Formats: sequence, C-alpha cells, structure tokens
Amino acid sequence: MLRYGLVLAVVLAIYWFALSFYTIPLIVAFGVISVLLVVALCARMKILDEETVPYLFTLPTIVYLFWLGKEIVKANVQVVKAVLSPDMEVSPTMVRIPSSPRTEIGKTMFGNSITLTPGTVTVEMEENEILVHALLTEMSDPEDFKAMAERAAWAVGETRERPLEDGS
Repeated sequence: MLRYGLVLAVVLAIYWFALSFYTIPLIVAFGVISVLLVVALCARMKILDEETVPYLFTLPTIVYLFWLGKEIVKANVQVVKAVLSPDMEVSPTMVRIPSSPRTEIGKTMFGNSITLTPGTVTVEMEENEILVHALLTEMSDPEDFKAMAERAAWAVGETRERPLEDGS
C-alpha cells in the first residue's frame, strides 16, 4: 500500500505542477498539502491498489495502445471495404467472447478495446464473457479476440509475460 501511495503522490505532484507551473513557495506548499490530502483520503478509503494507481504499468499500457491502434486501422479497412462494396456485405452478428482478464480494470480495458475497434461493440459484460455485436460475421470469431484479451491483461499487469507476436 505504501508503494501505491508514493506512486500516486508523485503522479499527482507532477500533474499539479504541469498544470500550474507555479514556483511560489506558498502556492507549492498548497499543492503539496493537496496531494498529501488526496493520498491520505485514498488510504483511508482503502483504495490504494493496482486498480486505483495503475501507473506502475504505464509502459505495457503504452505498448498495448500502439498494438490496438494498428488493429483499429486494420478493422477500419475491413469495414470500409464491406460498406463500400456494391453488394454491401454487412452481416450483423452477436457473439459471446470469453474474457480472460480477471480484474475489473482488465475487463474494462478489454471491453473498451472491443468497442474502439470499428465494426465491433461491447454490448454486455458478464463475469467470464463479453457479449459483442459485430458488423461482419468474419469479425465475430472468438479466437480473434483472444490476443486482445491476453494483451489487455498484460497491459494492466495481470500477467508478467508479454504476449507473443502472432503476426497481426
């Protein structure tokens, strides 16, 4: 808990300074008091954990977001081709996808990633699965979501091993 408190204090202090750029001692003292008050309130509410202070996993999250950006571009191309084709080969499908992330933040990252990907929307989140609406049938294969689930879990620190590159 102490580690999360220190990380939260550092992040809040950097954020405060980046927004204010004040170096006047009295104003800086008020900033320090504000940061300490927020950290103390978080400790008292017993919410100093990896979900409240996810900054320890910043690098994996950034790596994940770059991977997700690439997947979003690929899905955009697929959706545009389907919509602009003369046949308009749209085939809406609902499918249940197993959700491997265990924590709430991991499940949220996975569900949001599905929704951010063009052609798919997270409709409902349950304990171990997510109901997804896909614009195209070929976008509804549960195996295609497996890499995203594993990478989302890694990005929030649920697994230590980085998911293998699968060529996608």
